[in-house]
Amino acid sequence: MRALDLAIIAIFLVGSPLLGVLLGGKQKSSTDYFVGSRQVPWWAVTFSVVATETSTLTVISVPTVAYLGNVTYLQLAIGYLIGRVLVAFVLLPRYYAGDLVSAYGFLGKRFGKGMQGTASVTFLVTRLLADGVRLFATAIPVKMVLAALGLDVDYWVIIAAIAVVAVIYTYLGGIKAVIWVDVVQMGIYCLGAVAAVFFLAGKLPDGWFGSLGDEGKFQVFDFSSNVITNQYAFITAVVGGALFAMASHGSDQLMVQRLLACKNVRDSQKAVIASGVVVFFQFALFLLVGAMLWSFYDGADPASMGLQSNDELFPKFIVEQLPAGLSGLLIAGILAAAMSTISSSLNSLSTSTVSDIYQRITKKELPDAVVLKQAKLWTLIWAGVFVIFASMFTSTDQPVVEVGLSIASYTYGALLGAFALGILVKRARQADAIIAFVATIVVAAVFILAVTFTVDGEEAGLAFPWYVPLGVVVTLVVGGLLSLRNPAEAGPDEVEQVKETA
Repeated sequence: MRALDLAIIAIFLVGSPLLGVLLGGKQKSSTDYFVGSRQVPWWAVTFSVVATETSTLTVISVPTVAYLGNVTYLQLAIGYLIGRVLVAFVLLPRYYAGDLVSAYGFLGKRFGKGMQGTASVTFLVTRLLADGVRLFATAIPVKMVLAALGLDVDYWVIIAAIAVVAVIYTYLGGIKAVIWVDVVQMGIYCLGAVAAVFFLAGKLPDGWFGSLGDEGKFQVFDFSSNVITNQYAFITAVVGGALFAMASHGSDQLMVQRLLACKNVRDSQKAVIASGVVVFFQFALFLLVGAMLWSFYDGADPASMGLQSNDELFPKFIVEQLPAGLSGLLIAGILAAAMSTISSSLNSLSTSTVSDIYQRITKKELPDAVVLKQAKLWTLIWAGVFVIFASMFTSTDQPVVEVGLSIASYTYGALLGAFALGILVKRARQADAIIAFVATIVVAAVFILAVTFTVDGEEAGLAFPWYVPLGVVVTLVVGGLLSLRNPAEAGPDEVEQVKETA
């Protein structure tokens, strides 16, 4: 790495927390810290949502998906857009009507505090695991950069350094700092990706685009009849992607908190739908990079290039091939994608911990100053836990983007199923919801870890896009059957609405 590259990376690492503190402003209340007093422009929330879900997995692993296969991954993006439209019109109005700062506040009003706490704890564990993978993925290219400089630094040291930078502006600036820094960071990594496309285009022989098409690299749709184990079969990707997006953007505090920072429900709806459109084109951009890398390296096996993990492919190209300045920009972009996710996770974890768990345990109305203090304290605590969890992961032959999505799918089905149960099954009570929730996680774990299917003479597990639909069905069936023993009377949420009206 040249001096210019290192200077760009250093400026980014120093500038991000400074920018976050400046844009976040002074946090005067817990509402400021949690949802930015609901005054954030919808377009900024759109880019923040995209930056948050992108993470390092997209930047370094999605190109690997195209390199090893084709661009059928885009089918998932189609499903993601459909799922966001449903979130916009089914779930968001309910969150705004309840004046909530946590998605699980809806479950608390519908079923009771026990269900709210159960969902929140599940969210905390899921975020630690899923974002632990993302944080580890960030360390891969950074370690390669340091190795190019002759420095052998352990992964956990790199992980800790990234977490420290992210926690500074998250602690001081709250959700507003996180959102505005996300906007800047998204611009950095997208600019880096576009620059990589132009650089690659100049290195490839004439007719490279047509050659990639002939090789099937630009195949978007896969109408395979194997919809059970093929994760990129059209039905699997679109249906599974839609329900996954409903879970990630409608029942995951990480995304919901951003959407609740908009001025009103209409702005929030625009933000979540627009994010689906942006994500589609962003996936297309990084898949194009992967296809071009396949042409650049003549389709060589990553292992034959001395790579320990397939996900080292794009970082290898960045470090070894890009000119001075551009490689630094892309490494900064990878760091930006990581910090946008980690800072968002830290803020949402502290919000959920305080609003869903801490206030429930104390069983009393806390002064706002105490709530704000606790939120900042838990931001620091979760940062430390994040470093530990991320350090537990090692490289894998499977693209880490798929590992991350698989981990989230363990519990997303139960979370989305709980919301669906509360909306669709009026008789369902808290005990029904909790039993169904636990049963769903157990069933999901069995299917993911132990159940295999024989297709065309080969055994394979259930494709990960089906994990969420499976969870939703199990929750609705178990909760619905249990609810039949209950009288058709008003639930906690309906009783509360009657009291407020009176």
